[in-house]
Amino acid sequence: MGALDGLKILDFSTLLPGPFATLMLADMGAEVLKVSSKSKADIVTDYPPFIEDTQVSVNQAWLGRNKKTISLNLKEPQSLEVVKKLIMEYDIIMEQFRPGVMEKLGLGYEALKAVNPKIIYCSLTGYGQTGPLKMRAGHDINYLARSGNMALAGRKNTGPVLTNMQIADVAVGSMNSVIGILAAVHYRSNTGKGQYIDVSMYDGLIPFNSMDGAGFLATGKEPEREEGRLNGGCMYDFYETKDGRHLSVGCLEPQFWKNFCICIEKPEYAEGSIWPENIEDVKADIKNIIKEKTLKEWEEVFKDKDVCVEPVLNLDEALIKDEQLKARNMVVEVEVPLSGGKKVKQLGTAVKLSQCPVEYLHGGYPIGHHTHEVMKKLGFTQEQITDMEKKGVFN
Repeated sequence: MGALDGLKILDFSTLLPGPFATLMLADMGAEVLKVSSKSKADIVTDYPPFIEDTQVSVNQAWLGRNKKTISLNLKEPQSLEVVKKLIMEYDIIMEQFRPGVMEKLGLGYEALKAVNPKIIYCSLTGYGQTGPLKMRAGHDINYLARSGNMALAGRKNTGPVLTNMQIADVAVGSMNSVIGILAAVHYRSNTGKGQYIDVSMYDGLIPFNSMDGAGFLATGKEPEREEGRLNGGCMYDFYETKDGRHLSVGCLEPQFWKNFCICIEKPEYAEGSIWPENIEDVKADIKNIIKEKTLKEWEEVFKDKDVCVEPVLNLDEALIKDEQLKARNMVVEVEVPLSGGKKVKQLGTAVKLSQCPVEYLHGGYPIGHHTHEVMKKLGFTQEQITDMEKKGVFN
């Protein structure tokens, strides 16, 4: 029995944030039915590479893991009838359209609540359902920029830097959606009442300003790039090695800093802390010292030392070779449906539950694979299904 057995989720989301949220829920046992449109492109699931001899991309196989999939053209009136039947069973909704889109389709919270009062309805957007920016288009980079986080990231001479991962999408949008849904489920179990959940990726990035944000609100003093504890103002930083690789040095506490100084044969720096008065001179010296050895040589120096120093690994080193991730089962092999038993490596789910561990039952199916199966379960006859197909309801 999975942790979330009994939860049934109807997922209208696209791209990465919503589908990743429902992937976590599905891995923990929730039954997720993904609603897609065959005629509408999705730049995440349509993104190559594709699994050999299948019509499924690696992203679709990953984000569709443990889910069923139907195809509906939500602009077709008969799709509304289908959804209203579905929500009597799949009473948790995940959607990621701009504010007002689902209402125009007749699928907004109030309309579906009238059909099933216990419905939990999660809307995930960039800027939320209220405020002057609610209709504004955006992507991860935009939310990071507006939230204040990028004002402190990067270098003084280059400005903000790209991270090559979707912080707002995954760390904020996906996670807060999961938290909101599970909180609403708990509330419903206690009261019998469903509710509406408004998740904004922009909102969620505001607490990510963390200590600098709290300090600014209290003092009004604006922090600067490379002047703070965590953005390059002290020794906490990345350092280039002889072979062009990099080390991360995070030894903030005195004991870690002392051990680091001993390892690089500069014990005299230990008394000055990770943030000495002559920071520029000390940091320049340490940069030169780190450049004297290759990454592997430094890994040997710091091996088994209590220093908070780690190499910057590439994907092969991290996802394939790293023994820690192997021990944590963070890369898993999952069978791709309809592929003759073909398996593909995928990113695992990070939540470790002792009594009901996550299961990786199957990878994602081709879009709409379960449409006919689901329609029959809803009571539609084969003749009706064929007619709906002709009308484009499943496009």
